[in-house]
Amino acid sequence: MSAAAAAKSAILRAVQDAVAGAPDAAPISRDYSQRDERSHTTVIEEFIDRLQDYKAHVERVEVRGLSSCIADACNRYGVQRLVAPVDVPPEWTPSEVEVLRDVAQLSLAELDGSDAVLTGCALAIAQTGTIVLDGGARQGRRALSLVPDRHICVVFEDQVLGIVPEGIARLSASPERPITFISGPSATSDIELSRVEGVHGPRMLHVILVESPLAYSEGKLE
Repeated sequence: MSAAAAAKSAILRAVQDAVAGAPDAAPISRDYSQRDERSHTTVIEEFIDRLQDYKAHVERVEVRGLSSCIADACNRYGVQRLVAPVDVPPEWTPSEVEVLRDVAQLSLAELDGSDAVLTGCALAIAQTGTIVLDGGARQGRRALSLVPDRHICVVFEDQVLGIVPEGIARLSASPERPITFISGPSATSDIELSRVEGVHGPRMLHVILVESPLAYSEGKLE
């Protein structure tokens, strides 16, 4: 057993010993709303409003306009090197830019030297304006969305849920996946409340909200 594993086991044993005689925890009340009964149109409007409040740039397009919208976004920001997960469809990536596929795990230097990253998402939550990544289809590993300065994220309307409990319930189907919650560009503030963006993630979040359903078959647009 390695030193790290031994230390972990010792900590867990100490925790178990400490709570051995503790009474059972009180049952957790689940009387809060677990499903959003509003229309999907209202949910989408709230999602857009939250994103804009977080200073994210939002575009809404039909599925057939997705490729050109991504190309326009790259042109707007002067993107020359674009990071993309290996399973992002080729029609998502503009021919005018150098696409860095994360085939053999790009180094941190390569990620830092890129101009933007392009990903999809697992789901989104309108109530909090949150986009969720879990390492699934078209998302790649967590570092891809944390190191580049710009994040272009494709969200399909079918992926937008109304409230947080709906999102957590959906994510519970794969609890072993690494989950990243994104609510606007990365930002923090110091003791004087001076806002600083890009400290622990992208300074800019560009969301492309696709109006049509998630229409993919073997990675191809229908």
